[in-house]
Amino acid sequence: MLNWTPRKAALAAAVLGLGFAAAAGVPVVEAASGQAVPLQIGMQEPATPVAVEINKFYDLVNIIIVAITIFVMILLLVVMTKFSEKNNPVPSKNSHNTALEVAWTVIPIFILIIIAIPSFKLLNLQYSYPKPDLTIKATGYAWYWSHEYPDQGGFSLDSVMLSDEDRAPLIRKGIDAPRLLAVDNEVVVPVDKNVHVLVTAADVIHSWTVPAFGANTDAVPGRMTSTWFRATKTGMFYGDCTQLCGKDHSAMPIAVRVVKEDVFNAWTAAMKAKDKKKAKEIIEKAALEETGRRNLAANQ
Repeated sequence: MLNWTPRKAALAAAVLGLGFAAAAGVPVVEAASGQAVPLQIGMQEPATPVAVEINKFYDLVNIIIVAITIFVMILLLVVMTKFSEKNNPVPSKNSHNTALEVAWTVIPIFILIIIAIPSFKLLNLQYSYPKPDLTIKATGYAWYWSHEYPDQGGFSLDSVMLSDEDRAPLIRKGIDAPRLLAVDNEVVVPVDKNVHVLVTAADVIHSWTVPAFGANTDAVPGRMTSTWFRATKTGMFYGDCTQLCGKDHSAMPIAVRVVKEDVFNAWTAAMKAKDKKKAKEIIEKAALEETGRRNLAANQ
């Protein structure tokens, strides 16, 4: 479905380099929750407070870029027309203009201040870690992710990308399993809870990245880095390794399923009891319910 909102039109203008006409209305494909879609322009729909602020900052900078680009284009057209040899056969001998020189020094300073203030606020939000409700340790291997729940009994799960053959049964059940993103064991977290992710690697440098969460941190062997998120909506959210880590770099997707707290508690109870079959049934039921809600909302 194509939307014509002013915000998306501004983003399209920034990317395509169009002028006033493009900024007034460029069709933009709405980004699906949790993953990129074909013909998408702009960032994924935010699902955390940090991602919301990242999108706002992204929009602000793009508006400034569009405004500067349009101004420079107009200025070039004026100069090319007014000061051409035909229209201005006797060129001016002026070499200095104090007011103009002050303006082109002061105005960029103001622009940088406008960019810097929300930038510093965003950095403070990203790196001011709230008290965790849940901690997950993510370890990157060549080439898959392993996730451990140290404050939930210490159980762990390996997330390996599903092949087309493995995806087929899920799709027949009505569960969304996108190619190159779906995994056999999803990371499960409760909605509206602060989740700290401790990230490391066992071999080479990887990167734990989920765009809809605004979460991105490198996984470095022998070191522990961290990120955090608080998902404000249920659903499936995908990420990937964003470091060029080797031949199967593209086979390291991250799949995070955000569920209601009672579903999360039931799932963790099953995992603690090592009843992986029951745990998978709980998640499949939650996935089907989420798909049903999304389809209902799309048809309304």
